[in-house]
Amino acid sequence: MGLEVAIRLAPGRRVVLAARRSTDLDAERRAVLGAGATGVDTVEFDADRISDHARVLSEIAELGPIDTVVLAFGVLGDQQRAETDAQHAVNVIHTDFVAQAALLTHLAQLLRAQGSGRIVVFSSVAGIRVRRANYVYGSAKAGLDGFASGLGDALHGSGVSLLLVRPGFVIGRMTEGMNPAPMSSTPSQVADAVVAALGKGRERVWVPGLLRPAFFVMRLLPQSIWRRMPR
Repeated sequence: MGLEVAIRLAPGRRVVLAARRSTDLDAERRAVLGAGATGVDTVEFDADRISDHARVLSEIAELGPIDTVVLAFGVLGDQQRAETDAQHAVNVIHTDFVAQAALLTHLAQLLRAQGSGRIVVFSSVAGIRVRRANYVYGSAKAGLDGFASGLGDALHGSGVSLLLVRPGFVIGRMTEGMNPAPMSSTPSQVADAVVAALGKGRERVWVPGLLRPAFFVMRLLPQSIWRRMPR
């Protein structure tokens, strides 16, 4: 999803792709350049290495003022394994919440000092009301959703804005082999919604939009029914 957003924002901009194995991003670089970017830089970045976050952001900032930052990393994990393997549960929560919170804190400081910038954070409807079927992943997303919501409020008036994205089931690499849930989206559809929301200066976007009223109703379901809901 992050690459799809970068492609849509690329025309006339210099883009930085930060990822693990950054030397293997030739295809991604070509896609962004082909979309109209004026240049593409790649930076080595392992989100789980929290101690490196400040240094990596500093390196990116040296390339020039930062306009829009898209945080697009995470793991789904294995729910069944996580219920008996505490380390696996912790690893999922570390990547999907702890690492995101750490990076967002560094990023907020950097952009506040700059006086401008936009941040895109990918939450999930899985965190709106956590289900028994994927409570490890869902709880991490619930934490991230709350953290990002509060951070967005803290940034109000600073010149920095935060867009919180709440997609449903996304058909992509992370969910390969799984049966799509109702109201599923593709990375391309999520990216279109993100770019449209950025253009309107919105603070929240549900993808697809029908998920918002659907989850308003789902929050009212009795727990006896909710615990039987699929992931």
